[in-house]
Amino acid sequence: MLKIVLISLAVIVVVFIVVVSLQPTDFRIARSATIAAPPAIIFAHVNDLHKFQDWSPWAKIDPNSKIVYEGPQEGTGAKFSWAGNKEVGEGVMTVTDSHPSDRIQFRLDFKKPFEATNTAEFTFKPEGDGTVVTWAMSGKNNFMFKAVGLFMNCDKMVGGQFEKGLADLKTLAEAEAKK
Repeated sequence: MLKIVLISLAVIVVVFIVVVSLQPTDFRIARSATIAAPPAIIFAHVNDLHKFQDWSPWAKIDPNSKIVYEGPQEGTGAKFSWAGNKEVGEGVMTVTDSHPSDRIQFRLDFKKPFEATNTAEFTFKPEGDGTVVTWAMSGKNNFMFKAVGLFMNCDKMVGGQFEKGLADLKTLAEAEAKK
């Protein structure tokens, strides 16, 4: 009987490892919102990392996070590091590419609660009297993240935070555009 249980457990473990290994290595999470403001106004709120905290969903999750700014205030080379509660974690975000009113790219180096390096990107596309803003994050899934992805919908969780951030960015930018 013990032999059957052990063989069954071994089969389950092997099947689990195979299923996890077959999950996609690359991931991309993206959300978009249409904002009734010109790209330049919205771009300024994303490109200046000091303003980023005004609409970031994670700043609201832990308003007591320790934030340290380095480099220029905005654009390529601007950087901030954060250390917050267990929901926010710890890491560094660096602007790696900035094209006015068009696109901003960031390198995200997460330290806690897990280590990972991802790329985030914002694009700003004029549409009628407004702008379609897309916030995307991409990277590689290691074995652990592939396994977690079997039980948690990371796209829905992170995407939901992107939606909240875009809604707050929309409120700020549209108020500024009306001035």
